[in-house]
Amino acid sequence: MQGTLNEIDIRSILQLIELGQRTGELYVEAYSSSHDTLSETTALNSSLLDEATPHLPEECFWVVFFVNGQIAYAADRSSNNLGRLRDYLRRYKVENTLGDLPTSPTASINTPEYACLWLLMENHTLSPAQGRSILASMVKETLFDLLSLRQGSFSFEIGPMLAPQLTTLESGSCVIEIVKQVQQWNQFYPHLQSPNQCPILANPDELQQALPNNAYQSLEYWADGQTSLRQLSRYLNRDLLAIARAIYPYVQRGWIQLVSHTLKTPSHTVPASLEPNAWADKTQTPHIVCIDDDATIGKTVEYILTPQGYRSTLIRDPLEALSVVFKLQPDLILCDIAMPQLDGYELCAMLRSSTAFRQTPIVMLTGKEGFVDRLRARMVGATDYLTKPFGASELLMLIEKYIGLPLSESLSAFSPSEGAIASPEVFSVNPDGANP
Repeated sequence: MQGTLNEIDIRSILQLIELGQRTGELYVEAYSSSHDTLSETTALNSSLLDEATPHLPEECFWVVFFVNGQIAYAADRSSNNLGRLRDYLRRYKVENTLGDLPTSPTASINTPEYACLWLLMENHTLSPAQGRSILASMVKETLFDLLSLRQGSFSFEIGPMLAPQLTTLESGSCVIEIVKQVQQWNQFYPHLQSPNQCPILANPDELQQALPNNAYQSLEYWADGQTSLRQLSRYLNRDLLAIARAIYPYVQRGWIQLVSHTLKTPSHTVPASLEPNAWADKTQTPHIVCIDDDATIGKTVEYILTPQGYRSTLIRDPLEALSVVFKLQPDLILCDIAMPQLDGYELCAMLRSSTAFRQTPIVMLTGKEGFVDRLRARMVGATDYLTKPFGASELLMLIEKYIGLPLSESLSAFSPSEGAIASPEVFSVNPDGANP
């Protein structure tokens, strides 16, 4: 099942999956307003594609996992970091434990976020009830974004259930709840335009006179211009609408202003055991391995890279690649998706399951431009993807991004024409795992 949101809306898609008791993944893609695919109102109210979220990529992706029609997990897949999970862990004061997590086989088959959540329960950092509460919040947060969309593309693919399975949520009841939230949120427009906007005190004197002392102190602490409304909802285990209602009267009066979100990059990183991206040692000649059953692609890669001072090795047999790459220990791996016996997704997942390649950049080569392929690549741990046919500048810029250029060469050596291929008390923490 696939199509566009002009033909069928997200709510109807979720209902069909629930009625059919399907097990698999729903992929959704929405484009930024620069693609002219979202209406102005939707772009402002979707919380994802407006000017308040400059850190988001040009394209946004989501994935929802279903088990017999019920929702097992949902996430924004535009980014592969653990910022969202870290925010949720803050309510239990265990956000700093992510970097100490051991490796797990779940990391190779699930998204890093889901794998980490499971590991936190396995090592008793979180109780099962806390884990289920976080997962339910993640699902509802994702549905809020999806049910705000009006234009985009979707695809549902039947597949094995998400494992290990933590819990499931009934799709129908979740949709009814979130649709009401979206409708209520839209009533705050234009004063509140995005959950990713950050409150800041514009008139502290008036606020201090209007609020009880403890309420003002809480608001003063959280309204730092760096913490978004959505983050507050995660930190405090409060409904986004409760946060919005609490500040809305003061935003109307101009006592609180909402500013664009600025990422706090140091706290939004993936732990070393699950991070796919790392910089290679630039003191040695970088070595790139290309795994592709098409010899022409391998020769093209070699033709582009050799003049720039890179070493390159072509491996045409994906089964052979598993043993060869362990011997070569390359700085970056280019891996085709469509290969016989073992496809690129399977190969990438196998490499990621080894500590030797946990941090090696893996770039998927594909002739397909569908967003499902890009999402799958992300889910098995791929660092990036490159669509074939590609040119010299495209390949070199991507390699420079992840491992840098050799000291003796630079990208400018290539000619551009070469190589064409409520109330303020809501701001108090509610750590009991249940939304008020």
